[in-house]
Amino acid sequence: MQANSMCIACMLGKQEKQIRPFSDEHKKSDYMHRVLEVLYRHGRLESAPWLAEQIDQLYESFWGKTEDYSQIKHRYNQLLLQKESEIVRQIRGAEDPIEESIKYVCAANYIDFSAVEHVTEQTFERLLEKAGSETVPRDEYLAFRKDLESAKRVVYLTDNCGEIVLDKVFIRFLKESCPYLQITVIVRGKDVINDATMEDAREVGLTDLVPCVGNDNGAPGTVLKRFRGQTRRLLLDADLVISKGQGNFESLYGEGLNPYYLFLCKCELFVRRFGLEQYKSVFAKETSIQRFITG
Repeated sequence: MQANSMCIACMLGKQEKQIRPFSDEHKKSDYMHRVLEVLYRHGRLESAPWLAEQIDQLYESFWGKTEDYSQIKHRYNQLLLQKESEIVRQIRGAEDPIEESIKYVCAANYIDFSAVEHVTEQTFERLLEKAGSETVPRDEYLAFRKDLESAKRVVYLTDNCGEIVLDKVFIRFLKESCPYLQITVIVRGKDVINDATMEDAREVGLTDLVPCVGNDNGAPGTVLKRFRGQTRRLLLDADLVISKGQGNFESLYGEGLNPYYLFLCKCELFVRRFGLEQYKSVFAKETSIQRFITG
């Protein structure tokens, strides 16, 4: 999906804010002009996650490594691991554990240090507390269950740290309900913001449940043309793709895979695009949400 004008403006503003503490004004001006060049040359063709990866590489060439999120990622992974047993108990007690899992998976998509300006545990706790009272669109869910019944190979695209614990919970219930499914998880191939990598998958025990692979790149999304070999083949051969998070939606939409998307509307663009309040969830197949996409 081509980057929206609001995405381009947001990326530019974030870069200025990130370098504001530095003292070399000449270097800062040079850097911002280089960022503008990336956005001007590629913004009409590429997705926001693709652009973000290019800008991250540019930043490192100017200023060195970006912010280290390893401690934040560990903290949220452990926070969700502590809550896992109670959440599993609540989901298992529901009439339909798979439908209930979707509610919690979407709520946990809040843990996004890119799209959410100030991530707080208090807001996250509130979203989790009311997750069970949220609704999953009935028609979309029935279509999802029907697709599950006919699928054999499923690819699950993760998004952020912490919430990967609830991805694991969701996958566990999918395996219980549909033991014939061959589920493979794809995580980020390199560290990028607080997105989940193989290190996070191992920390939360996801690698003990299903095969997990990295996507070999550092885009904060699923940029299909950046996939090579095994990971590309996995996606193209999948009977069903479950795509988690805004970044995966922005990069995967329109690539011909027709996945099911799960995410929270966190930033202003998504709130406007889907006509929902901030932190409301979306669960839909690509063909069902085409009417929302105007750019």
